[in-house]
Amino acid sequence: MNPKQKSDKVTAAFEKYAIIQTGGKQYQALEGKTIAIEKLDAKAGDNVEFKEVLLRKLGDDQVEIGQPYLKTAVKAKVVKQMKGPKLIAFKFKRRKKYARKIGHRQAITVVRIESI
Repeated sequence: MNPKQKSDKVTAAFEKYAIIQTGGKQYQALEGKTIAIEKLDAKAGDNVEFKEVLLRKLGDDQVEIGQPYLKTAVKAKVVKQMKGPKLIAFKFKRRKKYARKIGHRQAITVVRIESI
């Protein structure tokens, strides 16, 4: 396989996608793929809609850009609720015999994008 064929496969994967905003962050949504986002109030198996769609690319030259949002919604299904990796916060004051170690695991929701 020559390098040109390989790059064609990579660009074909991103022909249809959307940029959504949830939890104060932006995510790239690809149909059929899963993404881990900020915690939502939904159970596993529930359907959710993301109405804050910033950009949607449908084909070769079909790009819709919202000002600030598009009128269409991205539909997804909740796969599971879980916690992210443990992050350590360590406070320390030199020469004062003060050290404090705190761990935190952020609650996240894993969703599978159904349609853009």
